[in-house]
Amino acid sequence: MSRPDFLRGLRIVDLSMGWAGPLATRHLADMGAEVIKVESCLRFDWFRGWEASQRWIDANEAEKHPPFNSMNRNKLDLTLDLSRGRGRDLLLRLIAISDVVIENFAASVLPKLGLEYEVFKRVKPEIVMVSMPGFGTTGPWRDYRAYGSTTEQAAGLPHLSGHPDSPPTMVHIALGDAVAGLNGAAAMLVALRHLRRTGQGQFVDLSHSECLFPLGVHGIAEQALTGCAPPRLGNRSRYSAPHGSYPCLNEAWIVVQVQNERQWAGMRQVIGESVARFGNLADRIDRADDLDDAIATWTSERSADEAMAALQEAGVAAGAVRQSNELIDDPQLKARAFWKFMEREFVGELPHAAAPYRTGGNHSASNGPRRRWASTIARFWSGCSG
Repeated sequence: MSRPDFLRGLRIVDLSMGWAGPLATRHLADMGAEVIKVESCLRFDWFRGWEASQRWIDANEAEKHPPFNSMNRNKLDLTLDLSRGRGRDLLLRLIAISDVVIENFAASVLPKLGLEYEVFKRVKPEIVMVSMPGFGTTGPWRDYRAYGSTTEQAAGLPHLSGHPDSPPTMVHIALGDAVAGLNGAAAMLVALRHLRRTGQGQFVDLSHSECLFPLGVHGIAEQALTGCAPPRLGNRSRYSAPHGSYPCLNEAWIVVQVQNERQWAGMRQVIGESVARFGNLADRIDRADDLDDAIATWTSERSADEAMAALQEAGVAAGAVRQSNELIDDPQLKARAFWKFMEREFVGELPHAAAPYRTGGNHSASNGPRRRWASTIARFWSGCSG
């Protein structure tokens, strides 16, 4: 994949695996950095898959898993046995000619191998190290193993999500990984800017669970101000109504939020008599079940795009919910040249999501619709949550 050269000349040693660390380094690889991924032959990156049977190995399945290929594009790869002296020595030689090393093991793993920041500093005094265990490298939880889903629980997000009569509900499987990966990329860039300005490297201690706190800041703030956590409301809101997801034709959905009385007047004009019996905000919130039923009756007779267009024309905040297998042909993504097709050994040509930023004034449209990739994209999104 073609990429800008913002970070040309920067070398990163990537000891991470899964989603969080590899996503962080992928952002920098997409910016032009040289990222060298280091794996073990026996304990390879689990994003390659879990099976590791002989049949799986013979079929080169480790090279085919879409989430792994997406998280590790634009990178180089090598294998080292870090439990042996030669493997450790080779890693230290590599770090001595690199700028950054990143890892997302549990906090105790690298020290047990005799590989930690102080050791790396002896071979490269100005090295930047980003360490990304689930709960950071200090505190009573430092040695706990964690995944994105467990750090989501530790950050308290499920306590704020779900329906009032239901238990706490996860926002998304492994959300902690994706959010930590974005924070890891930002942390590396800030540390590199510091290195460029001062010549000093540093150790960056990043906690997945702490990265998630801003997503629940409304709950933290309300608890601090009132002494009580906000109630779980499902798709409802205490401040606007209607506010939720509504079914459309062909098993599609639309999300609608009426934020003020002007928008409510627009919605009444579009939908008509079935919602005319509902009054001001207090009345709409009080009769939210009946209001949602009336709106759902209207949306279920229309496509999501048709309903979205009608409501937006009336000034109502409304958006069709895209299914993963629709994304390959989404006109906005095509106009932004979002899908890039890359050739890779063992899997051939596959679509990859571009970085969310563009450079220059013009970007060419994506290649024409490739409907055969819809199932691949759907498998990618489902695989990332596994």
